[in-house]
Amino acid sequence: MNALTLPDIAAQASRQALPLDWVGMCGIALPILIDGQRLSARADAGVSLDDGEARGIHMSRLYLALEMLEQQALTPALLRNVLQRFLDTHEGLSKNAYLRIHTDLLLKRPALVSPLAGWKSYPVSIEARLENQMFHVELKIDVTYSSTCPCSAALARQLIQQQFLEDFGNTPLQHEDVLTWLGSANGIVATPHSQRSSAQLHVHLQGEHLALTDLINDAEAALGTAVQTAVKRADEQAFALANGQNLMFCEDAARRLNLALKRSDAVKAFHLKVIHAESLHAHDAVAESRWTRHSA
Repeated sequence: MNALTLPDIAAQASRQALPLDWVGMCGIALPILIDGQRLSARADAGVSLDDGEARGIHMSRLYLALEMLEQQALTPALLRNVLQRFLDTHEGLSKNAYLRIHTDLLLKRPALVSPLAGWKSYPVSIEARLENQMFHVELKIDVTYSSTCPCSAALARQLIQQQFLEDFGNTPLQHEDVLTWLGSANGIVATPHSQRSSAQLHVHLQGEHLALTDLINDAEAALGTAVQTAVKRADEQAFALANGQNLMFCEDAARRLNLALKRSDAVKAFHLKVIHAESLHAHDAVAESRWTRHSA
């Protein structure tokens, strides 16, 4: 008995001859290797369907090409090789290839004072494109931090001054009296409001490295008040001190990040957005900034 050839419906001609910009699959589960970490990721893989006469692409070929990502550390060069494999296996059908990878990068962060440490999760998306033989890699990174309002801090200081005048007036003071007052409930009658805030970084890369960890470290150093993991009271006190000495509006945060990203040799262009989830208001305070490196 002769074996029948399996039908290839995708190879049939399309009933409506029309090219398509993107055809592929979303949410493909796969492991990837970044900075020595084996991470669980989801991938969106696709190509353009430039042959309008073709009914469809070969999705299984995209899926099989993703196996390359399991075997090597993720780099721009590896991403380009995967995209080229997409196109090689769709010769005559596709001119452009696309790959998006979504994962959470885990970094172990030390406490500010104590010997404790804990893991922080950073949502990351990596998008690679091979369009008209031009290769592009972009990163999207979310960094969470604390922001204390400068205006609120000034108003709180004024209330503390007023309380000091009410409590002491023209009374002669000893050092111990002032120290006791500062440590009492009357001493700190008002505190500035602070909030958990988010920096959304969209970075267009250049060079041979993803630089994920470096960009996160640079962003947190520029902001100065990254959220903490495991802490003791001494760490919480140090965090309160860092917030008090690091007052910032959303505009301040955006400018700090702008300057930090410009200093990175890995960055060709960026769009950043900072969101301060206000504790005073029911709405958020937001600032955005864009920049492109111009060749000399």
